[in-house]
Amino acid sequence: MDRLILFRHGKAERDSVSGVDFDRPLAPRGARDAAAMARNLADLGLAPNLVLVSPAARTRETWAAAEAAFPGAEVRFEPALYNAEAGGVRHAAERAARATAGALMVIGHNPALQDLAVALLREGGSSPELVAQAERRFPTSAVAVFLIDACGRPAFDGLLTPPRNGD
Repeated sequence: MDRLILFRHGKAERDSVSGVDFDRPLAPRGARDAAAMARNLADLGLAPNLVLVSPAARTRETWAAAEAAFPGAEVRFEPALYNAEAGGVRHAAERAARATAGALMVIGHNPALQDLAVALLREGGSSPELVAQAERRFPTSAVAVFLIDACGRPAFDGLLTPPRNGD
């Protein structure tokens, strides 16, 4: 893996029909934001070779909204990503990266993705201002991008957040 893309799922509904968090679907805004973020990433040349997706409804629907922007990507639904902590997300990404070259995208949940982004920023020697920005705000459909060198060291490559709008 030479690039890691952390993509937080789109805005989800507060509840699901079943009453179970795992089943919460995306809100209409979540689908729009996820699709727009994916197009933005593709326009920047940040297309993944492999996408790991939590099997929760809102992450699967985020991938469904995003996948048109990444037609060549292989997708794997990774049960370990649901309710994972930052270390679990990193472990899943590193394990998957052994089998693929290029860019790896993880579509998952907070607080794990935000915590991992902050940890990678610190590990990569990013400025305190950038670390503080990631600690303050990693909203739904946010994306953090890291270059990964041959020794596995991260370097910040971009933080993208959807525009704030109120619907």
